[in-house]
Amino acid sequence: MDTALPPALPHWLPYCARLQTRPLADIDLVVIHCTELPDLDMARQYGERELYASGTGNSGHFYIDRDGRIEQYVPLHCVAHHVRGYNPRSVGIELVNRGRWPHWLDSQHQAMDEPYSPAQLQALQQLLDSLGAALPGLRWIAGHEDLDREQVPASDDARQLVARKRDPGPQFPWHQVLSATTLQRLPGA
Repeated sequence: MDTALPPALPHWLPYCARLQTRPLADIDLVVIHCTELPDLDMARQYGERELYASGTGNSGHFYIDRDGRIEQYVPLHCVAHHVRGYNPRSVGIELVNRGRWPHWLDSQHQAMDEPYSPAQLQALQQLLDSLGAALPGLRWIAGHEDLDREQVPASDDARQLVARKRDPGPQFPWHQVLSATTLQRLPGA
């Protein structure tokens, strides 16, 4: 089985052994997320929650803190639950960023104005390079918001619809990231 890729520190979730597995050759997509939580500790708490009958929960594979520290919560050969419909073929990378926290679906709280730190973006680039070297089928990159476009009733006014997912959001520097990687934006993203 695989191990953590440098420079990531392995910090496996307690339920990793219960996740479905896959051949590494099946992975062709990286999905960029933001945690929409205030810090890495809270992201870990959310990741440890068991939400499914299988005893697993929602989590990305890698988490990048604001200081550039990378932790790996799920081994690459395991299917993490991070984006509906794309999990078996993808690696989820979560950037710590408050996003819309704590009022994710409030119609008056949809701005995502926290910029990503230079250290986070540098660590992301290193991680993308490492993943590209380790996963020969890796070709595509997308944001969570590109793949989950569902609109849901706002928590403060059910007559209004808001995006269920907006991450990584408007502060994510797609041009910068794409210019430094061989990965291509997933068609339709």
